Amino acid sequence: MARFYLVLALLLTAFWVYSIADCALQPPTRHRGVSKPIWLLIVVLLPVVGAVLWFVIGRARASSTRVVLRAPDDDPDFLGRIGTSSDQDERIRRLEEELAALDSEAPDPRDLPADPPAEDDSDEQSRGSHS
Repeated sequence: MARFYLVLALLLTAFWVYSIADCALQPPTRHRGVSKPIWLLIVVLLPVVGAVLWFVIGRARASSTRVVLRAPDDDPDFLGRIGTSSDQDERIRRLEEELAALDSEAPDPRDLPADPPAEDDSDEQSRGSHS
């Protein structure tokens, strides 16, 4: 009978340690009820009962929170949103027209000559030296 209790204690300890590790390693989005630190406290302070509560109540199922990530070229929703090539051609045409309008409105600052020194400064200096 002592062997039975020893084996049972070993199994319950292993179950308790596994539940602590499982609770600690799960992302916070997979914790139901209370926050992750509270679940860890429950599992640690109530060894077997806390572990059972964690697996029954606290742990969310992986299938309910699974997010499927796809590359954009594999995602039909993304491909449907990007529009047709005629929409893209129209957008490119509008952008080219806006760019041409901006080019014709203002002269290119690189084409303007460098500003010569202002004559007002030299006049003030010459007046200051004569006084």
